[in-house]
This record gives sequence, C-alpha cells and structure tokens, in this order.
Amino acid sequence: MMHALSDPVRLLVVRRLAAARDELACSYFELPVTKSTSTHHFRVLRESGVIRQCYRGMAKLNRLRTDDLDALFPGLLGSVLAAADAEAGRLAQ
Repeated sequence: MMHALSDPVRLLVVRRLAAARDELACSYFELPVTKSTSTHHFRVLRESGVIRQCYRGMAKLNRLRTDDLDALFPGLLGSVLAAADAEAGRLAQ
C-alpha cells in the first residue's frame, strides 16, 4: 500500500477520491500522463487494495476502500492524505 501511495500521480487520484467520497469514473481524472500510464497507475492502486473498481455500463468506476484500509492500518490513510493536503497547500503559496 505504501508503494502505491508513494507516486505523486497515484496520490493525486487517491486525494480526489477521498474528497469526492463517491465513485468516480476513470475519465473524470485529468492526469498529467498518457492513457497507458494512467491505466498502470489505476492497476497499481487496485492491486494494492487502495481502490475498488467496477463497471457500470461503459464506465469503469473507482472507489477508495477507506473502511477496509482503516481496519487494516488504523489512521494511516488519514495521515497520508493530511500530509499530502498540507504539502499541496504549502506548494500553492
């Protein structure tokens, strides 16, 4: 899980999913990488257990596995997201 969250693009995806608190389609994310690289990042997040993906029609929806992650690693996801938000705020100044 820590490897999955160590990449800035994957962390951006996780931050957006956490803020949305709902399922988001892969097409929702405008990432600074190619489509194939984006697919790779979503696969890493899925295989590490950070997100759950399901199809609805033609859309692949992503959901952050907050409850599962908090059960396995209490407080870890919240700490990672808080640190990422603080860093983003610091860089925006």
